[in-house]
Amino acid sequence: MRDIHKAGKAAKSEPGATYRRSSRRLVLFVAALAIILLATTMDGEWQKLTRTTPAKPPAQPPAVASPGTHELTAQDLEAFLDGLMPAEIQRDDVAGATVAVVKDGQVLLAKGYGYADLKKKTPVSAEDTMFRPGSISKLFTWTAVMQLVEQGKIDLNANVNQYLDFKIPRNFPQPITVRDLMIHRPGFEETVKDLIVDDPKDLQPLGVYLATHLPRRAFPAGSTAAYSNYGAGLAGYIVQRVSGHPYADYITENIFKPLGMTHSTFVQPLPASLAPFMSKGYLLASGGAKPYEIVNPPPAGALATSAVDVAHFMIAHLQDGQYGDARILEAQTAQLMHSSQVTLNPALNAMDLGFYEDSRNGHRVIGHDGDTVYFHSRLRLIPDANVGIYVSYNSLGRSQYLPRKVLWRKFMDRYFAYTSPAAPTLASAKQDAKKVTGSYLTSRRADSTILKSAFLLSELSVSARPDGTIRVDPVKGIDGQLMRWREVAPMIYRHVGGQQKIIFQRNKAGQLEMATDTPVFVYQRVSGLQDKRVILPAISVVAGIFILTLLLWPVAAVVRRHYGHRLGMAKEDLRLRRWVRLVGLVDLAFMAGWVAFFSLSSDDLDYFSSRSDLWIHLLEVAGFLGAAGTVFAVANFIRAWAGQGRGLGTKLHDTLLLLACLGYVWLAFSLNLLHWNLRY
Repeated sequence: MRDIHKAGKAAKSEPGATYRRSSRRLVLFVAALAIILLATTMDGEWQKLTRTTPAKPPAQPPAVASPGTHELTAQDLEAFLDGLMPAEIQRDDVAGATVAVVKDGQVLLAKGYGYADLKKKTPVSAEDTMFRPGSISKLFTWTAVMQLVEQGKIDLNANVNQYLDFKIPRNFPQPITVRDLMIHRPGFEETVKDLIVDDPKDLQPLGVYLATHLPRRAFPAGSTAAYSNYGAGLAGYIVQRVSGHPYADYITENIFKPLGMTHSTFVQPLPASLAPFMSKGYLLASGGAKPYEIVNPPPAGALATSAVDVAHFMIAHLQDGQYGDARILEAQTAQLMHSSQVTLNPALNAMDLGFYEDSRNGHRVIGHDGDTVYFHSRLRLIPDANVGIYVSYNSLGRSQYLPRKVLWRKFMDRYFAYTSPAAPTLASAKQDAKKVTGSYLTSRRADSTILKSAFLLSELSVSARPDGTIRVDPVKGIDGQLMRWREVAPMIYRHVGGQQKIIFQRNKAGQLEMATDTPVFVYQRVSGLQDKRVILPAISVVAGIFILTLLLWPVAAVVRRHYGHRLGMAKEDLRLRRWVRLVGLVDLAFMAGWVAFFSLSSDDLDYFSSRSDLWIHLLEVAGFLGAAGTVFAVANFIRAWAGQGRGLGTKLHDTLLLLACLGYVWLAFSLNLLHWNLRY
């Protein structure tokens, strides 16, 4: 890297010129390769951690059945599912799936596909094979809360602190209410430590877990939609304390037993009587079975259940709390639970008490999705048709969350066909598209912990198209392509060829927000040093400089020895030169360590647990040493420009090393990677 411009003009016969030309070619090649690889790796691994689900479809005017609509009968439904499910799970490398559809108070069809245990070739049974529906568990927690509300034991508008044996700090004037928990507006930051672990020994009592994993409050209660597993855990703990029974026992006695849900439990690990019915979980079917997931806090996602059991639950909610002769909610309470409570914009779906709306094909739909690492599920109720559908997959699969979306849309298009109204083209489309262009960060995030980096680097990027439409990268449709959105009303956009909507509006602070048809979070526009379009190139440049320096250090020494070339530096300069390179090595190891940590954690949340505490602290020790080592880069820079014996190329390289060290310090602190706090 010594004086590249002069090297290009030197005589071919000069040994020093040959050395410099070789170095220049190597520098350019390695630089391009290193920066491309680093940018791709950093962006890809962090996006895996916080995968973004495309917006859900909006409410439409009342549907008019198309002539091609099929009648929803058991015979037609079975033919439809038999034609779709086997091919889908085989294509996606999924081991098995279970489906239940209810109509008019009856189980219309419940059927399993594929295998619960691929190695033993155990088929999935809808009646007794148990899957993990993840966050659909929350619907049972919210139902329990509403049972106690109608008994007068819980007040939806009461401060949650009055039901707890520890206190939520009052960082804002507004207290958090029970209602705030149910509509996902308690204002908590996201927290993932110990969320899903492999070892049952890591399962703490519910109250202990909540008291020791209390997240920071990022927003005033009730102000901002920010989905919260911790908030659901609090609700379950309130059920436990108010009822006087352990949470799992309360659900069993007051929901499972009345509904005849004989293959359902929140107990972890599974009771011996139910363990034989549990499906294995997989990332890919071809990759082998994974350990049983221990979920914290249990009220947020620990349910294990069969499709038929979930069918009973759907029937009860479709019938305003009644299943057969049993009633789990009074009709008035169930209707309140299913009613719209808050919406980000009248054009979008609303949030109910625990359920969120997901309207499709002109029908108002309520439901919930659920995901563990291995199991992926969807529950939807269509109240005006008295129909419900539940599907759960025991594998992530190649296309991850796509199969349940495909099933849901094909189901609705077959039995509730609908033609979307034509979308007008607004005269302001091109101008408005430019206004909304930028990067947007989800409100479901963590700003004060090591997770900040993961969320910043998973921002959505809105870009304007020449025809006035916009794209939101990386939000894709079921065809795997980036979705295009057309402005159909001022700052309201609809998916081209689809039904989903997104809107742009300013919050009370004047910040531009993007809201989707999923009413449990928003996206807030960011700029400057919070924009991943600044952060990712900075990471790439900093890492690229360190990689090149370290790679060329021994190469340059060999080339110099071959051509008899000496550096001609004083001993102090040589020592500083070595120290700066060692600092670069430490900085690079720190960055690579975090990439590895987030990469491993994206497919195994057990890494987000106390087992990684030592790893994180070692990374942070290395990080602080690297940051402190910047003084060597400063001293080296000063001596390079103040002293003699260094050519212009060397001086420029030493300047780049200083900038890389300073950039590293900025990145490490701004991304909270030197946080030294193990609560995240």
